[in-house]
Amino acid sequence: MAAKKGKTGEVKGVSKYYELGGDTIKSRKSVCPRCGNGVFLADHGDRQSCGKCGYTEFKK
Repeated sequence: MAAKKGKTGEVKGVSKYYELGGDTIKSRKSVCPRCGNGVFLADHGDRQSCGKCGYTEFKK
Protein backbone atom coordinates (compact mmCIF):
# COMPACT_ATOMS: atom_id res chain seq x y z
CA MET A 1 0.00 0.00 0.00
CA ALA A 2 1.45 3.35 -1.02
CA ALA A 3 1.60 6.17 1.53
CA LYS A 4 -0.69 9.12 0.83
CA LYS A 5 0.68 12.64 0.90
CA GLY A 6 -1.10 15.53 2.60
CA LYS A 7 -1.38 19.15 1.49
CA THR A 8 2.11 20.02 2.75
CA GLY A 9 3.70 17.13 0.87
CA GLU A 10 4.45 15.16 4.01
CA VAL A 11 3.29 11.61 4.36
CA LYS A 12 0.17 11.50 6.55
CA GLY A 13 0.77 10.17 10.04
CA VAL A 14 4.53 10.67 9.94
CA SER A 15 4.34 14.38 10.76
CA LYS A 16 2.18 13.50 13.77
CA TYR A 17 4.92 11.49 15.49
CA TYR A 18 8.21 12.62 13.90
CA GLU A 19 9.83 15.96 13.09
CA LEU A 20 11.63 15.85 9.75
CA GLY A 21 14.42 18.35 9.25
CA GLY A 22 17.26 18.13 6.74
CA ASP A 23 19.10 14.87 7.32
CA THR A 24 17.64 14.17 10.77
CA ILE A 25 14.45 12.61 12.08
CA LYS A 26 13.40 13.41 15.67
CA SER A 27 10.52 11.93 17.64
CA ARG A 28 7.90 14.46 18.81
CA LYS A 29 6.48 12.18 21.48
CA SER A 30 8.18 10.31 24.30
CA VAL A 31 9.07 6.67 23.61
CA CYS A 32 8.20 3.95 26.11
CA PRO A 33 11.40 2.83 27.91
CA ARG A 34 10.07 -0.72 28.36
CA CYS A 35 8.72 -1.34 24.84
CA GLY A 36 11.35 0.61 22.92
CA ASN A 37 11.29 2.46 19.61
CA GLY A 38 7.95 2.73 17.82
CA VAL A 39 5.78 2.62 20.96
CA PHE A 40 4.90 6.10 22.16
CA LEU A 41 3.57 7.34 25.49
CA ALA A 42 0.08 8.86 25.46
CA ASP A 43 -0.01 12.38 26.87
CA HIS A 44 -2.67 12.86 29.56
CA GLY A 45 -3.12 15.93 31.75
CA ASP A 46 -1.10 14.75 34.72
CA ARG A 47 0.78 11.77 33.30
CA GLN A 48 2.16 9.96 30.26
CA SER A 49 1.31 6.30 29.82
CA CYS A 50 1.98 3.41 27.46
CA GLY A 51 -1.08 1.67 26.08
CA LYS A 52 0.84 -1.52 25.38
CA CYS A 53 2.55 -2.34 28.70
CA GLY A 54 0.94 0.13 31.12
CA TYR A 55 4.13 2.03 32.01
CA THR A 56 3.23 5.45 33.54
CA GLU A 57 5.26 8.60 34.19
CA PHE A 58 3.59 11.21 36.39
CA LYS A 59 4.17 14.91 35.64
CA LYS A 60 5.17 17.26 38.42
